[in-house]
This record gives sequence, C-alpha cells and structure tokens, in this order.
Amino acid sequence: MLTERLLQVTLLGTEWVLYLLMALSVVSVALMVERAILFWNLGRGWQRLAERLDPLIHAGDLDGVREVLRVWRGIEADVPRACVEALPRGIATAERETRAALMTWQQRLDRRMAFLGTLGNNAPFLGLFGTVLGIIRAFHDLSLDAKGGANVVMAGISEALVATAAGLFVAIPAVIAFNAFQRQISRNVTRLEALTERLMAQASPRPSRSGAASPSEGSQQSIS
Repeated sequence: MLTERLLQVTLLGTEWVLYLLMALSVVSVALMVERAILFWNLGRGWQRLAERLDPLIHAGDLDGVREVLRVWRGIEADVPRACVEALPRGIATAERETRAALMTWQQRLDRRMAFLGTLGNNAPFLGLFGTVLGIIRAFHDLSLDAKGGANVVMAGISEALVATAAGLFVAIPAVIAFNAFQRQISRNVTRLEALTERLMAQASPRPSRSGAASPSEGSQQSIS
C-alpha cells in the first residue's frame, strides 16, 4: 500500500536531512566568502576611483574623466564609462545607456543572492521536516520494542531535534549575509546613480549670460 511505502521512506530517519543541510551549509559559506570578497574589492575600487574622478569633475574636465574611465580596470567603472561614452550623443541617450548599464551591473551583483535568500527562508523548514521524520521513526521503534518504554521515544526525539537545530544553524548566517549584501548592493547602486548624475550635469548646456540685459540697462532703456 501507499502508506506502507511512505512509512518505509520516513523510517530512513534524519540522517539524510542532516547530510543535506551540511552540504547546503558548505555551499552557502562558499557563496558568502565569494560575495564578501567581491564587495570588499568593490569598496576599495570605489575609493580609488573617487580620488581620481572628483578633482576632474569639479574642474569640469570630462575629457580627463573619459580617459581615466577608459583605462580603469574594475567593475566599479562600467556604468560611468557607459555614461561618458554616450554623452556626445546627447543627455537623453546618455540616460538610457546609463540605465541599461546599471541594470546589467546590478544583475551581476545580485548573482547567487537568490540561493542565500531561499536557503535562509527554507532551511528551518527542512530541519523541521527532519525532526518529523525522526519522531515517526522513534514511535515506530517503540512499537517494535514496547519494553523500552519512554526511553526509546525520548532518545529518538532528542536525535530528531538535532535536525531542527541544524536547520536554524544553516539559516541564520544565510539570512544575515543576504541582508548585509543587499545593503551593499543598494549602497553601490546609489553611488553609481550619484556619479552618473554629476557627469551628466557637467555635460548639460549652461545658460549664457551674454545675451541677457542687466537690470540697470533695462531701466535706462525704459526711461529713454
């Protein structure tokens, strides 16, 4: 019967769930280290790039900015490079190119983040599933050895609860890392948006005062 087959599966206990959680934990730690190195390098790159670009932007030297970005190695320069290269074709074109480059850049930072978020949300349920399997096995062992009494059940339940603890142990670091990395992504996107806005503001045409009459000249003309 179907019930008996399912019972045979549940009697496998919690061990396979623990092995699965252990494997997921190893993968999540590897992803945390990889993302942490990426954001650390990105932060250092931002600092060096800002030191090079800020004086040029204040001076209005877009050619100098373009040259720095052309030879700069690092993902932090991808979006401003796209913005500067599109500026000769107009501000509207530069805005579209910047948005497209920013979306591509953000997708690169979001890579593998879904795994951490999914693991953080579902690892406790996986651990709870292992606990339920362990409890089922504990009561099944009691039915086979009624003389063992409560000792058999309590030993099985205590082993089953390890799965819940393991699920929380895997989930908590994943949730913390996911939230921290999301803040880093938001911060870096804001930096890029601010930088590209400054670049487009430098390239925007400024109103000329040569054709404007001064108030004194206007008053003299009206009097005459």
